[in-house]
Amino acid sequence: MRIAVYPGSFDPITNGHLDIIKRASKLYDRLIVGVLDNSSKSPMFTSLERKSMIDEQIKDLPNVSCDVFSGLLVDFAKQNGASVIVKGLRTVADFEYEFQMALLNKSLNSDYETMFMMTDSKYSYISSSMVKEVAKYDGELEGLVPQEVIIKIKDKIH
Repeated sequence: MRIAVYPGSFDPITNGHLDIIKRASKLYDRLIVGVLDNSSKSPMFTSLERKSMIDEQIKDLPNVSCDVFSGLLVDFAKQNGASVIVKGLRTVADFEYEFQMALLNKSLNSDYETMFMMTDSKYSYISSSMVKEVAKYDGELEGLVPQEVIIKIKDKIH
């Protein structure tokens, strides 16, 4: 069985993230979306809120699940029987950072391969940080994140 993990903060999940999830789910028997619970950051949503938003979006993808993790990604991958780490890329800047992370993960555990997927060009400008910034100034979120996520963002801000 080919199992992959797709890790991230997903604060909040964007349409770009969903693009990667849907496409990666067709390549692997099982895809686990790993929500990083990083205590050194101050996210808009708790890790459990982020997991809940993702669960809502993946409910129609039978081979995709979501879990929260902290610590090393390679440990999370090992606990889930995964052999591949999926990373979504929007820009060359993303590649430079993710390439370093892939090399670090490979040095920590040589059993893991990282697969880079380019997001669809129509989502290449979307990041969770930008979504939060637009929301902060009451800008239009339509097309950036799923409708259910827009509601949660507005509830959180107001």
